[in-house]
Amino acid sequence: MSATAFSSICFDRGHCWMKDLRKQRYGKPLVKCSMKSGNPTSQKTVRVGVLGASGYTGSEVLRLLANHPEFGVALLTADRKAGQPISSVFPHLGTQDLPDLIAIKDANFSDVDAVFCCLPHGTTQEIIKGLPKHLKIVDLSADFRLRDISEYEEWYGQPHRAPDLQVGLVLFNYKRKEAIYGLTEVLREEIKNARLVANPGCYPTSIQLPLVPLIKANLIHISNIIIDAKSGVSGAVPEIEQGLTDAASSKVTVSFTPHLIPMSRGMQSTIYVEMAPGVRIEDLYQQLKLSYEVCPFTSLLVTSSHTDAISTCLQNGKDEKFVVLLENGVIPRTHSVKGTNYCLINVFPDRIPGRAIIISVIDNLVKGASGQALQNLNLIMGFPENLGLHYLPLFP
Repeated sequence: MSATAFSSICFDRGHCWMKDLRKQRYGKPLVKCSMKSGNPTSQKTVRVGVLGASGYTGSEVLRLLANHPEFGVALLTADRKAGQPISSVFPHLGTQDLPDLIAIKDANFSDVDAVFCCLPHGTTQEIIKGLPKHLKIVDLSADFRLRDISEYEEWYGQPHRAPDLQVGLVLFNYKRKEAIYGLTEVLREEIKNARLVANPGCYPTSIQLPLVPLIKANLIHISNIIIDAKSGVSGAVPEIEQGLTDAASSKVTVSFTPHLIPMSRGMQSTIYVEMAPGVRIEDLYQQLKLSYEVCPFTSLLVTSSHTDAISTCLQNGKDEKFVVLLENGVIPRTHSVKGTNYCLINVFPDRIPGRAIIISVIDNLVKGASGQALQNLNLIMGFPENLGLHYLPLFP
């Protein structure tokens, strides 16, 4: 037997065997999609488009998709860069076998199953409204995050252009339309059945993940929450208050100050809360531990360095754990999550009696944007939500 024939038989059969294995693991039928004729490694089961691929979140989606075993990139749009390869915008993506950029008006979605919409705030509503109904959509802009359309107009200075897709609110119960808010660890079941997911912003992600379990457990007062957050991007408060209000079933107003600092990746939220009568720091810590251990995809009590802790997460059971509660006294640091979909959290006593300090860190481009978007599309398409997100922190 020639080496060529041997290679063809072994690798082709191996490829099919892996497909069968994935079918058994994920429990769903597979549709073969070849991104490049004759290259088995480019065959994927879900064909994905990235709208706005020339932006930061679009490029980060592409970086993460490079290691995804089931999602293949079939379409890239960037109106001002139409006709160019992605490497002309982002040279670091030049090693990937990706289609050239095209204008959205020229896009053919008949061979696409799902899209990441990475367009600027205020430009997405009309585009998503016009997309074919068969597409699953994760929108990384702010255009569908706020359920109150009048509040959207107040903060973003223009009327909502796709109100029929927006989620309504009656008292504190959802009046479901189409857009589902995509804070994965909090709204996992709703996301699984969604067609359109409004991916959360980076500040709201880092703030809601530690606060929602504490508010739901009535361990902290909702009237005196102070948030001091730092990153290289700006942020707005209504999305934060919307999520915390849902958790409390009562209107929550916070004092929120975002600081712009010279860093390309990373976000730290320092949150000052007043504990309910009789509540101790240890109670907050144990509630976070309990909340995220019960939830099948979050939390681990860490007993070593951050990188070792995340490595332990990757080997600890079939479900990955992206929200990590650090050991008592260990301060979360942004460099410990760089390039990953993790959120590190810890709780500390304030020098003022009855108050606590919570520190939460994420990579604003990953867990705060493209990583959580991939986590959400995994859920929508019926895959394990950690698929393609097995990244350790970058160091140094």
